[in-house]
This record gives sequence, structure tokens and C-alpha cells, in this order.
Amino acid sequence: MSICVKGIIRLAIVLLTLTVAAIAQAGKELVPPIVSALQSNEFEKALALLRSALETYPKNSQLWMLQGLAYAGTGDSKSALVSYRTALKISPEYLPALEGAAQLEYEAGDPEAVSLLEHVIRLRPQDATAHAMLATLAVRKNDCVTAVTHFALSGPTLSSQPAALREYGVCLMKLKQPEKAIPIFQELLASNPDDLRARRSLAALQLNANQPKDALATMQPLLQSVPDTSTMRLAVAIYEANNDTPNAVKILRDAIVKNPMNVALYVDFAEIAMNHQSFQAGIEMIDSGLKLQPNAAELYVARGVLYVQLADYAHAEEDFDRAEKLDPDRGLSAAAQGMLAEEKDQNDPDRALATIKAKLTKNPGDPFLWYLQAAVISQQSPEPGSAEFEQGMNSAKRAAVLQPSLTAAHNVLAKYYLDSGQSALAARECRIALEHSPEDQTAIYRLVVALRKSGDQSEIPDLLKRLAKARQNATKEEAERNRYKLVVIP
Repeated sequence: MSICVKGIIRLAIVLLTLTVAAIAQAGKELVPPIVSALQSNEFEKALALLRSALETYPKNSQLWMLQGLAYAGTGDSKSALVSYRTALKISPEYLPALEGAAQLEYEAGDPEAVSLLEHVIRLRPQDATAHAMLATLAVRKNDCVTAVTHFALSGPTLSSQPAALREYGVCLMKLKQPEKAIPIFQELLASNPDDLRARRSLAALQLNANQPKDALATMQPLLQSVPDTSTMRLAVAIYEANNDTPNAVKILRDAIVKNPMNVALYVDFAEIAMNHQSFQAGIEMIDSGLKLQPNAAELYVARGVLYVQLADYAHAEEDFDRAEKLDPDRGLSAAAQGMLAEEKDQNDPDRALATIKAKLTKNPGDPFLWYLQAAVISQQSPEPGSAEFEQGMNSAKRAAVLQPSLTAAHNVLAKYYLDSGQSALAARECRIALEHSPEDQTAIYRLVVALRKSGDQSEIPDLLKRLAKARQNATKEEAERNRYKLVVIP
């Protein structure tokens, strides 16, 4: 993708050559006929006039710039760039030559375009076209942070460039800024309502931004035709977010019938079954998938997790072991096996800890296993300062570093800090957990405790109200989930 700026820059160059400052230089009497030829697209005539003029005035940067423009008009980019570069050697700050050279380097994909465009912006900070070009070059290097900065300064230039606008939106998505990305895709969709990619992206963004009703409205036109699997999966998530489980399950079932070999669809069904406490229904659907894909490790993991919920630990362990044998490199079942250890051995923490440690030996980079180790040790109430306490605290720290969004790790680390009298650090971990999960009741409660211990009472009344609201919302969500039970009918 490239920003279509050729006409804009050419016009800017021609206009700039007509300024008083330009005509005041040596050779001013030669400029008007050359500019006239360029404006008439008579590039060969302009080149003939320029050759003669440059013989007389070889140090005139504007003549060299005009020659670059004439060569560009004939399609001779190499000669055009040489002319622009010559103009810049004579006048390094000459903006029209900088713009012309930057455009050619940009179109050629030359990294040198970046320095030229940055030079343009130093001379003219509000140059929207230069910002748009720099943004696109940053996207090519997967540098979304730089790209969004320049896209934001591109102004109206982007409105006529759908591809660039899309890249802006995609970068905002990658940077997890849905509130800024949503208007971008809305603009794309307003200019082209049939843009299916933009519509799908907008619906996904609205869902992630906790706007399920808006996401559903955006999604509807995509479901009028024959949607592909990825669209159907998105629709399932949107309907479920709107508490419309019957439609979610109907679309998911249609997707499975349409694509029975797609493992992800069965896993999606298992997740919905988990949400609605319909564990057996989830197992039966996974069984159907395994008949078609008997070597799909993800299906064994999903079924194992469902078996854990039914306290059928023997079958769960078989599934997790099978998954690990089928895909040992990915460690798909490491966290699931850790969960099994925690559930299965609630009355035997030593056994649970041994199981988790064995898994950590094979998967030392798994944050969930580090969290589980910290949690199991914490359940044993080790004495602060003891070796066990330090091991548990370090495990929690490791989990939080490996996966900062793992709120459970921050919560258990906050408990270690509270137990060791480090209230300020405990409060910090609770606040981090609440950034990722604003209604985390454990984090809110422990933050209240930490603030009380530190003597800071100012936030506590509001936090208690927030805790009450979170509990109310959790109860409501639980009731919504329990409205439906899933049953697989052969």
C-alpha cells in the first residue's frame, strides 16, 4: 500500500516555484516557460529548456528541482532523484526538492525516505502527507507505535486513503486501543458499507470494548449471506455476550455442520458448556469432534477440563496425558494438568505441589503453573520469612512477570505481601489486578485490607461500594449463565 500523493506534491512544487523568493534568484527569466511546460505535461519540452538553463545557472537549486519534476513526469525516476539530490546539495533545506526526493524514495521502498520525510516535517511540522507516508513506512516495519503517532497527524489525508485508514485501525487494535480504533473502522464502513473486513473488525472491536449490543448490530449484515467460519465464530461470541445463548449455540452448531473438521469450533462449544455448567453436553460434543480428529491435542485438553468439573479425575488425567503425548512441544496441557492437581489434591497439598513441580520442570515458562505453585504453598499458610514462604512469593512474582495480565498471580502475590507486612506492595498488586479485571472481588477486598493496614482510609468507602456492586454483578451474571443448560441431541 502507498499513499497517493504524487499529484499533491507536484502541485505543491509548481506553486512554490512561483513564489517571489523563487523568481528573485538568478535565472528568474527562465522559470516561467519551464513551469508552463510542466503544467501542460510537456515534460520533454521542459527538459530541453532546463538543459539550456542549467548550462547557464548550474548552481540554481530550483532549476535542478524542476528538472527532477520533469524527469518524474517522463517516468525516469532514477534521473529525477539525481536532480533532486543535486538541488539538495546546493540548498539542503529546499523543501520542494526534499518532497520530490522523499516521494521517489518512498515509492521505491527505500529506507532513505524516512530521513527525508522527517526532514520535511522538521521544516513543516503540520505536513499531513509527510506524516501519512511516515506512518505507512512504520507499518511496513511493524512499528505500530510510531505509525499511530504519524497517522494521527495525517488529518484529512487519510479519509481518501482506505488502505491507510485500515492500517491505522489495525495498528490501534494491535496496541489494544479499541476506543480509538472503533471510530476508524466506523469511518471505513461509512464510506464503503460493503467492506466485509471493516465490518468484521468493527464488530470484534465493539465486542472487546464491552459494547455487545453495538457489535450485534454491526454483525447482522454479515449473517445475511453465507458467512465463513471466522465470521460465525465471532457471531457466536457476540450473541453469547448479549446473553442470547440459543442463537450462539445455533450458529455454532451450523458452523460445526458446515466445517466438521474444524477443531476450534468444538473447543468453542466446550467453553460455552463450561459457562453454563453443562459439562456433560460439552464432553459429548468433544467426543463427536474426536471421532473426526482423533489426534487433536486441543480437544483432549478441552475434554479433560470438563472432566475436572465433574470430578472425574481419572478420565481428566488420561486426556491431559494424551494431549501432552500428541503435542509435547507446545505444552498444551501443562496448565490444565496443574489445574487438575489443584482440584484433585485439595486435601493433599504436598501431592499437588509435587505434581505442579514436575510439570514446571518440563514447562518452566508457563505462568499458570508458577501461579498454581504460589497458590498451593499459600494454602499451607507458611510462616513469613520461611523458605516455603519465599518460594511461594517468588513463584507468584515469576507468574506475574511472565504474564502481567494474569490477575490471579497478582492477587496471590498481594496476599504474600499482606502476610509479610508489606501493605504498600500488596496495594500495588491489587491495583494492577484491577486494571485487568475491574470487578475482581478478591483484588478489591485485599486492597481494602492493605489500605487499612497502611492507615490510608480515604479510598475505603468507595472501594466497599465497588465491592458490593461487583458482588451484585457477579450474582446477576451467574443467574444469566444458569438460564440455559446445553444438551447434545444425537
